[in-house]
Amino acid sequence: MTVKTPDQSSKKITRRRYVEGETDSDWDLQERIFQQDTSYKCPTYIHRTPPCQGSCPAGEDIRGWLNIVRGIEKPPVDENGKEANWADYAFHRSTDANPFPAIMGRVCPAPCEDGCNRNEVEDHVGINAVEHFIGDHALKNSLPLRAPGAGTGKTVALIGGGIASLAAAYQLRRKGHACTIFEGHDKLGGMMRYGIPGYRTPRDVLDGEIQRVLDMGVEVKTNTKVGVDVSLNELESNFDAVFVGIGAQGGSPLPVTGAEEAKNCISGISFLEAFNDGRLKHGAQKVLVIGGGDTAMDVAAVARRLGHITQIHEKDRPEMVVLGHTAHDVATVAKRQGAEVVVVYRRPVDQMPATEMEIRHVREEGVEIIGSRVPLEVVLEAPDRAKALRVACTDWSSGKMEIIEGSEHDIECDLIVAAIGQVGDLTGMEELDNGRGLVNADAHYRWPDREGIFVAGDAVKPHLLTTAVGQASIAADAIDRYLQGKEQEKLPKITVHHFSLLEKLREIGKEPTEYDHIQAAGTDQAQFAIHNYDDWSRSKLVPSDELFLGHWTHLDRFRREENTIGPEIVLGHFGERVSSPNAEQARTEADRCMSCGMCFECDNCVIYCPQDAVFRVKMTDRTIGRYVDTDYTKCIGCHICADVCPSGYIKMGLGE
Repeated sequence: MTVKTPDQSSKKITRRRYVEGETDSDWDLQERIFQQDTSYKCPTYIHRTPPCQGSCPAGEDIRGWLNIVRGIEKPPVDENGKEANWADYAFHRSTDANPFPAIMGRVCPAPCEDGCNRNEVEDHVGINAVEHFIGDHALKNSLPLRAPGAGTGKTVALIGGGIASLAAAYQLRRKGHACTIFEGHDKLGGMMRYGIPGYRTPRDVLDGEIQRVLDMGVEVKTNTKVGVDVSLNELESNFDAVFVGIGAQGGSPLPVTGAEEAKNCISGISFLEAFNDGRLKHGAQKVLVIGGGDTAMDVAAVARRLGHITQIHEKDRPEMVVLGHTAHDVATVAKRQGAEVVVVYRRPVDQMPATEMEIRHVREEGVEIIGSRVPLEVVLEAPDRAKALRVACTDWSSGKMEIIEGSEHDIECDLIVAAIGQVGDLTGMEELDNGRGLVNADAHYRWPDREGIFVAGDAVKPHLLTTAVGQASIAADAIDRYLQGKEQEKLPKITVHHFSLLEKLREIGKEPTEYDHIQAAGTDQAQFAIHNYDDWSRSKLVPSDELFLGHWTHLDRFRREENTIGPEIVLGHFGERVSSPNAEQARTEADRCMSCGMCFECDNCVIYCPQDAVFRVKMTDRTIGRYVDTDYTKCIGCHICADVCPSGYIKMGLGE
């Protein structure tokens, strides 16, 4: 592994910051204000948000639960002095932001891993794999979520039973507000259940994680569609606040000639819903999927698993099932044969938004992916049936799409599935529609047109499950302030679930004493404050160039075991592809975390301080973030402790 610096070609990352003969450095001497080997700047301990957390749409305290798994942050002890189980404790830290770790560990594309500073050493930490372990451990051991807060007497109606409403209900119950979810289907889960195939979100896992939320005292009314069975106005009258989490479970139509007339031209969302609710048992012989996102990959993978039946009645055609006119007989499953599945995308394949793993999986399963093709027309063989899709080749070399003249050609198919966009079902709630089938929201996820209505998730803009969780958390905070009659506070620059050293000190019985508000001098040892510590986490990320990367040796990332599903066995294969890590694997992988922005007790600053000014805090007072301190009567401001701090927790700033 090599790293580039502005003033030299490249160098190996070693245990040393500089190598023999090096004359240039990245020091800003004006910033350091050296006089010979000293400066008036002394170290202070700065908590900042790591980029993994800053990249997580749910704002999970990833560094926190990784440090718990690896054993750096210790669980609290009970009245008998017994320490809590580390995996249980990691679960509670993880679910502070996101109550669905087992689902996220399976299907989240993990943008946190893209932001991981470890990428500058060799490879990111397998955050998703560790979360997978945490989630499965919690289900296996029937761990509950945190207890609900004391009742406030306030009530909130939540429209839709998907991940946004469930996540909002979880956070609202923690604040003590009563919650009632209204769901049009007979089961909760939204896109987790009806949009993502069950072999990716196993139903026992999904049901287990949903039940934990309901166990907090959430009331549910299924088979009740708001706008049809009950009006929005009724909810506003009967509840103190309304949360709209309807998702976007309608597919955008294919905008080309012939698509509207062809019954066998359907949306990816409706195709997956028909499969996930058990109505669709087999598909078509030649399936053409349009789109490049994860929904398109899911459609393609399901189509390969479903296969087709050669002798088929009109009523049993897949489009008839998807449109809700009929349902397949289970007995027909035995007659299934393989299906040819092709995915076409208007951009090059390497620009597809689907995750790399999902693209690789469907290719392994026998799906053909063709990039740089734009649909022009659905070719009809009858007034209401497609026989092919006419496409043209595209050139993106200029940065925009240019159709190559004379490149038009037909791709034969007997089922076209368009996975090109999503809209919400706002039947009976048309006043919420922003004209695009979605709902507007401000930064606090309030509907701007009327007080007391909040909205989050795919209903605002279709994105990731974890995005809906993060938005729901912000909305829950806004609902809480609204119910208390308080003004909404300005959101911090970084809206995540921040680690609180004060809460940690309270947890171990070392919280500061009450301040008597009497003016005093020489208070650096006073017990009413946290000394030599600043929390910048709400406004600052810690970048890789502020870490000592040379501390880290190269360690291969743990990769979960994958069950290879080739084209010859994909038909009827509905088992999971990825296996859950065990405890040892999770701890080993978590140990690769660089704990960016927080001390992880490496002792570098203690070892390398030439003045013995940096020292370990007494064992009885020690906790995460309070492992070392500085004796400023000895410190000469040499900057060495900050230079050798691998996590960027030490910053030379005291005295400015």
